[in-house]
Amino acid sequence: MNKIAITGIGVVTPSGIGKRQFWANIKAGRSFIKEITRFDASKYPAHIAGQIDDLEKYSNLSERLLKKIDAFSHMALVAAELALEDAKIDIKKEDLNLVGIFLGNAIGGWLYAETELRDLYIEGREGVSPYMASAWFPAAPQGQVSIYYGIKGFSKTVVADRASSLMAIGYARTILSKNKLNMILGGGMEAPVTPYALLCCNTYGALSKNNAHPESAYRPFDKKSDGCVIAEGAGIVVMEGLQRVKDRAVPAFAYISGYGTTCDGFDRINPAPGGEQLARAIKMALSDAGIKPEEIDYISLDGLAVDVWDKAEIAAIKSVFGSHSKNIPVSCPKSMFGNLLGASGAVDLIITVLAMEHGLIPPTLNLDEPLDGLNYIRGEAKPYKINKALIISRGRGGINSVLVVEKPQ
Repeated sequence: MNKIAITGIGVVTPSGIGKRQFWANIKAGRSFIKEITRFDASKYPAHIAGQIDDLEKYSNLSERLLKKIDAFSHMALVAAELALEDAKIDIKKEDLNLVGIFLGNAIGGWLYAETELRDLYIEGREGVSPYMASAWFPAAPQGQVSIYYGIKGFSKTVVADRASSLMAIGYARTILSKNKLNMILGGGMEAPVTPYALLCCNTYGALSKNNAHPESAYRPFDKKSDGCVIAEGAGIVVMEGLQRVKDRAVPAFAYISGYGTTCDGFDRINPAPGGEQLARAIKMALSDAGIKPEEIDYISLDGLAVDVWDKAEIAAIKSVFGSHSKNIPVSCPKSMFGNLLGASGAVDLIITVLAMEHGLIPPTLNLDEPLDGLNYIRGEAKPYKINKALIISRGRGGINSVLVVEKPQ
């Protein structure tokens, strides 16, 4: 299948809004996980998160529009604008029938939904906003981006737990490879720092309860890990075919060259402990890219910080890469700002592209006693030339999504 170029990056996370601020904090290895302050979360088993507190400073959206949408749509609109600016695209000059939007998330817009449902039970139906129905559902960000820019091309929203956004980007690549669209905004967004969403995440059983030490709570691949920490944010990239990039005379930050996805078919929540289907997804992505395992220079890990998940991921990597797995640098940078659930894969992709550009592998934080088997970059960033990289993203129920990206030569 054809390679597809990434020409623009838009990122909204606790570690920063916009790729310059974001990368400065990522390469410095700073933690942005803290106690939740947006509401009283003290009675929850886990009440820490990666939060975004200054989104309004980066937004040109009207107050009228903001009253109609949930925070996850707001984040998507900001990330989309940043990505288009980065790609030097004037959307008004595009054929909007040939522009697509492929986004993913896991839970939808719960802050808006919770508020309106509360009003429903207190005030009756007269107290509910008429925008409730269009604000919370998972496809709302896709719709809002479409309306804001007038985009009318084939588009898609993917809901596949934490694998959502990487799967959306994988689908987008397929569509562009078939020349069905000129360009696609691909990525994901998530806003789980709300009372009910936090409750759902707590009942999932995968959250760290180390509330007393937020910055060291998220410990992927550490022997003392007790779960991940949720975070909110968005990551969107502009995707274009190579000929169009050449015609526009703009640089490509990276090429998406391979994609693979499988399901474990094992359990409704946990992955298969041997990682066999994740290994198959990795092999599919490598085969699709036409490269050998030993050509991979870096692996961005999923890293849920839950024993069965992390060990299955290690098993899958060792199965595919064999003895070479001890040589490939791996890291889980989301340990700095939290797990963005359905948006995590898109942000992992953005981090990987920036790592390629700057020749620097970002670290995994809090990895004091690593699980055996992999070449972890921990504590501090490490200079390293990355030509080809692998991004792994997985979801509840054993959904596996793997992407191969390459640095333009």
